[in-house]
Amino acid sequence: MSIYRGRFSARTIVVTGAGSGIGRAVAMRLLEEGGRVVGVDIDAGRLSSLEQELRAVATPPPGDFIPVAGSAGDETTIGRVRAEVGAHADGLANVAGIMDGFEPAAEIQNETWDHVLEVNVSSLMRLTRALLPEMLRHGGGSIVNVSSEAAQRGSAAGTPYTTSKFAVNGFTLSTAFFYSPHGIRCNAVAPGPVLTNIDARFHSEHARARLSPLLATNVPPPAQPEEVAAAICWLLSDDASNVSGAILPVDGGWAAV
Repeated sequence: MSIYRGRFSARTIVVTGAGSGIGRAVAMRLLEEGGRVVGVDIDAGRLSSLEQELRAVATPPPGDFIPVAGSAGDETTIGRVRAEVGAHADGLANVAGIMDGFEPAAEIQNETWDHVLEVNVSSLMRLTRALLPEMLRHGGGSIVNVSSEAAQRGSAAGTPYTTSKFAVNGFTLSTAFFYSPHGIRCNAVAPGPVLTNIDARFHSEHARARLSPLLATNVPPPAQPEEVAAAICWLLSDDASNVSGAILPVDGGWAAV
């Protein structure tokens, strides 16, 4: 339960990947803090399950939840999000993402590369691009992207995922540079391992042999999604009003290794 129950009152925040994992934890915390959450997820069943849970609790959170089922980068989905947001998008949490199979460069399949870059980078760009004009019109907003500890090093994932998260960092820094003077902050969190339903199995024996010893000794215990959500919601809030262009590790100290 959040102790900041009114922090997002009268604010509309778009959250992608809202049906599970970190995205769901972000949506729940924003709702507890009074926010109006437009939750986007490719899995309509997950959104429905969250809606049912919200209706079933004895004391529902004070915020409002608006589900939008579909891919965050699909133009039809983006149109529905913009319709729900209206002329006042206060924040965007780009949480949706997928993992690769730890493939090194020589083993990358075109389909894997294209899919990982599409979900982790291109979809994030398209939705951000769509909401920025409204943020500019009303003079402010906060964007938080989910990067990864894999964007701090080359030894945390496969090449497609690592490349995608380095790109997320670059997108974050560039967006912060161009729009911070207009009151729009853009930051990223870089989690380590988190207990979610993302498939993170090895599809490469070469990668398993190379990475397993490092992962076994250097990686901290997995975080709960709520721990990462707390950092995301802080960056979305006015408590981080002077923070823009930050890549914040939320990784149990992995970045210090």
